Amino acid sequence: MTFYDFKVKKRRGEDFDLASLRGKVVLIVNTATGCGFTPQYKGLEELYEKYHDKGFEILDFPCNQFANQAPENDDEIHQFCTLRYKTQFDQMKKIDVNGENEDPLFTFLKKEMPDEEVKGLKAKAAMKAVSKISKTTKSASDIKWNFTKFLVNRDGNVVGRFNPTVEPEKIEGDIVACL
Repeated sequence: MTFYDFKVKKRRGEDFDLASLRGKVVLIVNTATGCGFTPQYKGLEELYEKYHDKGFEILDFPCNQFANQAPENDDEIHQFCTLRYKTQFDQMKKIDVNGENEDPLFTFLKKEMPDEEVKGLKAKAAMKAVSKISKTTKSASDIKWNFTKFLVNRDGNVVGRFNPTVEPEKIEGDIVACL
């Protein structure tokens, strides 16, 4: 199984074949509208605007598994993101990223890149705090919180996993290296 073998659901329920992204660099993010990391949408949109014409895509997967921080329906989430952060990148249907109902794409991503590095005392403290309140994190490879990011290169290889404390602008170099 490769990244390109998956199909996911777009916000309105239509299938989206990841094979259509062959040859592009893709950042996959599980998101929430009511999270302390939600302002990262601004940085994500800035990266998208800067590199989209060079073959960069972002797939936004809203998720309500972490402290009920994305309770809205898909249309309400989309409206929030486009009005508040002017997002233009693709937003998928709300999913689970951990547990028995987790989306198969996230099962694959976690298998390919089982854990993220946490650097710095502030980031380590934040991740320790969210790990204590996360009810869905059962194994080391599970997503710890909203705004975990996976970077997929042009060949469909998962080349990076970034914890929620890593702001989008901090991974710009990784994205550029893949482009």
